[in-house]
Amino acid sequence: MNTKVTSHLESGVMVITVNNPPINAGSIEVRQGLLDAITQLEENSEAQAAVIIGSGTTFIAGSDIKEFSLPLAEPHLPQVIAAIENCSKPVVCAIHGTALGGGFELALGCDARIAQEGAVVGLPEVTLGIIPGAGGTQRLPRLIGIEKSIELICGATRIKADEALKLGIVSKVVREDLLGHAIILAKELGGKKSRVRDLVTPGTEGEHIEVAAQKALKAGKSRPQIKMAIEMILNAMTMPIDHGLSKEREVFQGLRTSTEAKALRHQFFAERKLFKALSLNSAQAKTLERVAVIGAGTMGSGIAIACLSAGYSVHLLDQSATSLANGVKKIEDFYSSRLINGKMSAEKVAAALGRFTHSSQWTDIASADLIIEAVFEDMEVKHAVFKQIDEHAKADALLATNTSYLDIEAIAAKTRNPARLFGLHFFSPANIMKLMEIIRLRDTSDAVIATGLLFAKRLGKTPVISANAFGFIGNRIYAAYRRQCEFMMEEGAYPEQIDKALEEFGFAMGPFAVADMSGLDIAWAMRKSQAANRDPADRYVSIPDSLCLAGRFGRKTGSGYYAYDVAGKRTIDPWVHQVIDEASVAKNIVRRDFSSQEIVDRVLLTMVNEVAHLVSERVVGDATDCDIALVNGYGFPRWQGGPVFMAREMGLEKLNAAIDTIEKQSGSGFKRANLNVLFE
Repeated sequence: MNTKVTSHLESGVMVITVNNPPINAGSIEVRQGLLDAITQLEENSEAQAAVIIGSGTTFIAGSDIKEFSLPLAEPHLPQVIAAIENCSKPVVCAIHGTALGGGFELALGCDARIAQEGAVVGLPEVTLGIIPGAGGTQRLPRLIGIEKSIELICGATRIKADEALKLGIVSKVVREDLLGHAIILAKELGGKKSRVRDLVTPGTEGEHIEVAAQKALKAGKSRPQIKMAIEMILNAMTMPIDHGLSKEREVFQGLRTSTEAKALRHQFFAERKLFKALSLNSAQAKTLERVAVIGAGTMGSGIAIACLSAGYSVHLLDQSATSLANGVKKIEDFYSSRLINGKMSAEKVAAALGRFTHSSQWTDIASADLIIEAVFEDMEVKHAVFKQIDEHAKADALLATNTSYLDIEAIAAKTRNPARLFGLHFFSPANIMKLMEIIRLRDTSDAVIATGLLFAKRLGKTPVISANAFGFIGNRIYAAYRRQCEFMMEEGAYPEQIDKALEEFGFAMGPFAVADMSGLDIAWAMRKSQAANRDPADRYVSIPDSLCLAGRFGRKTGSGYYAYDVAGKRTIDPWVHQVIDEASVAKNIVRRDFSSQEIVDRVLLTMVNEVAHLVSERVVGDATDCDIALVNGYGFPRWQGGPVFMAREMGLEKLNAAIDTIEKQSGSGFKRANLNVLFE
């Protein structure tokens, strides 16, 4: 026995307690401790059964993911579960908090399961590029059937105790005294084993299984772990369990060492690092309950919904009665649709709307703890808004701007107390997109940043902290990415070819399809605002300007890089090809063929280079924050890890050589960065 797992005898039942805070991860010490405890159970004549329970706030919330990057040390979890199943005495699993991944697989290996109200179980392994590797794909189908197992495993779905009870995953749910009830349940088994492995997988009609499988493949983008999870689950119908378990473990080990799984672990740890910083800074944070949002447009109404859904009281203010009415309608329609679709109860909808107020009166923001400006991207308009905020906000209210690219220091300079102003850059739609950039200014206090981080967490966002610099993190990288795509368009690749190559790589949408969707006029306005500061020697692609001058602003005008029919379906437009060809001729560029791989390589290397600039300029504190931003806000495929992950996999020597090539191809439009900073 070790310090991670302890045991004691209570009423003839051995209580085995896992004590590996904070989440009781199933580390090697825990696995060894459990194995030793089961051996002790078998040998102890006074113990008629056992209960496995977690200390603190949770059962085993998953495996120790750090181990997945190393050769797995024995005892492996399947060995522990086999020991439980082969033990002559029954073992009950008592679940509180969460039982996820290996923790849930351990529970499935026990003879009975009991849960406390509010407990959550699930097998989220596919989010890390792997499948359950300790029997999850074999035991769960024997309990709940093939169709439901495909849904839960491939969707990484977490279910609460009450649903687990309905499905037959747990036999009892209790409100309190979990251990006491678990001991009673263990004694009620009367020394008899009740192994899941001995159950026959419930029959399901083939067409239902096929529908579930196709739905899972579509939602999971047909990634390898989804395909293999389905195959393993189906084995539970046709294979003896030991054969199925052996096959599952083989597939698990193969996926675990794949580059894709490594990339997903990179994302996992990068995001956990952020939330660890949250807990370290939480003591400095100010308590927020009332939020005012200035501007009732698409972004403002989306921010209001995000805040209402997180439990904040929200006041929406707009000086235009029409804009305010439209914004209020968007918010009310959102909650109405949630109610109609069964995603929210009438009580919760009423509670959310009960915390919502709106007006055109500046005096109504006086009680707000946080005021978020979300008006038009114009510095004079912003200055006018913050002048009003300064006059009507309470002295300790925090002030935030949602600007995408304006200089926030210039906004702060016009306020009475710049220390309380910071940037909160939401991404549209604000109530859906996970990414939030928190912008620190020269005078922004640590308490303000800590408050912003906790605010983001309560909203369910993934925050990254940026210094005040043009484009912050995400838009700065995206601008370099889009610029490189424009270079390739000028050199020989057409928009549809570039979009196709990047979508096949895994981007949600290619850059030109994105531009058409968001509106070409938005980027055009930004380019015009920067024109005076642009170095005439820098390479500049005028094709987007030509499209805008022709009134082609994207989907909203029926044409942009593509042509669109009334249903919004895009088609290739020969006129755009003509404009592109003429632009190449005007610069004496001889157009050439591009492979999809070259397109992807130039984009990724450009992103890597821009990240190195951001790190060198101290815009971002940790390079991996850029990977988080791109995955959560810009459609970068999570399973590719991000440009920093890919750069580190490539190594500095190969990376420098590849950047040499990009520098030559891009000419004066490419500023080489110090790539060493990515490896420090």
